[in-house]
Amino acid sequence: MTTALAPERTLRIGPIELDAPVVLAPMAGITNTAFRRLCREYGAGLYVSEMITTRALVERNATTMRLITHHESEKPRSIQLYGVDPATTEAAVRLLVEEDRADHIDLNFGCPVPKVTRKGGGAALPWKLGLFREIVTRAARAAGDIPLTVKMRKGIDGDHLTYLDAGRIAEDAGVAAVALHARTASEFYSGNADWTAITKLKETVTSVPVLGNGDIWSADDAARMMAETGCDGVVVGRGCLGRPWLFGDLARALGGPGAAPAEPVDATLGFVAAAFRRHAELLVEFFEDEDRGCRDIRKHVAWYFKGYPVGGELRASLATASSIAEIDDLLATLDLDAPYPGAAAEGQRGRAGTPKRPALPDGWLNSRELGAEASMALAEAELDHSGG
Repeated sequence: MTTALAPERTLRIGPIELDAPVVLAPMAGITNTAFRRLCREYGAGLYVSEMITTRALVERNATTMRLITHHESEKPRSIQLYGVDPATTEAAVRLLVEEDRADHIDLNFGCPVPKVTRKGGGAALPWKLGLFREIVTRAARAAGDIPLTVKMRKGIDGDHLTYLDAGRIAEDAGVAAVALHARTASEFYSGNADWTAITKLKETVTSVPVLGNGDIWSADDAARMMAETGCDGVVVGRGCLGRPWLFGDLARALGGPGAAPAEPVDATLGFVAAAFRRHAELLVEFFEDEDRGCRDIRKHVAWYFKGYPVGGELRASLATASSIAEIDDLLATLDLDAPYPGAAAEGQRGRAGTPKRPALPDGWLNSRELGAEASMALAEAELDHSGG
């Protein structure tokens, strides 16, 4: 279903060498162990956890400790952290390293969620250059031999871009790679990602890999991004929702020999149904609770069956199923030989939202240094939100 437009290459992030230059973007409520294992079954790459709040990790919150636990099959183990306090972020990184809980750590500076940015966190934080520098420098030092990377956005809005300054600071701090979602916080996920910004970041950051993120809905998109921008790899988020086999397509298009099965999948309705069922099974295993696992798969129904001849009544039934046996009975009623529907199943997935004025602390944009009032806002910023 795809053709390679970029040269085959591996990606090295510190000591980690990936067979394909592909990273699964952290997504709240999505990239748990179950989904990461499923994506890994189809292709090669680096599969990152849901975003973990540093304060909750340091306090050893039970839910957080569960989220950082990887299945034995997951290698390398990758965890993304979100923090706004240098000392707390450093302590969280140190915990992961000293307890041997991760092989790669990523820092999130791309979250556009208003509840985060209005307190100075996420995509708003790199505006404060000194704070950003201290967080990244202390985290990189605490990581030691474990590669630490940074994921960010272009900036707050078109008039307040931060990514080039942040890229230089991160590179100087000793990170192993930087990733750019080529939108501003104000754009949320709307419009088209500005891939020219990835090119500019690649020209600015020259000693470590630069990864591109935004509008990768197919392997052709990924190959085109690499060819057009010169980036060293891609970060894929919404494009794999309901399509975990996209990582097989990506590995075939971008990776070296053996990165994925030689032949692309034939995504008939039967193939998709089997993937959906496997996802549900892995969620039940992850939650250790059949009802909870089946409740969690409900959010994926529309993504998996986008464009396929699956009626609204059946979709509604799948979205209320409470057992694997019930899911099996419902899937058995499908025309499993129905072919891949082409364009109807492709393109954008997930909610794009609309451009909006970013929510920020009062006076946040008045200075690029952190004042007392901004410090107070940041104290409330470590909430359990994700994105980027």
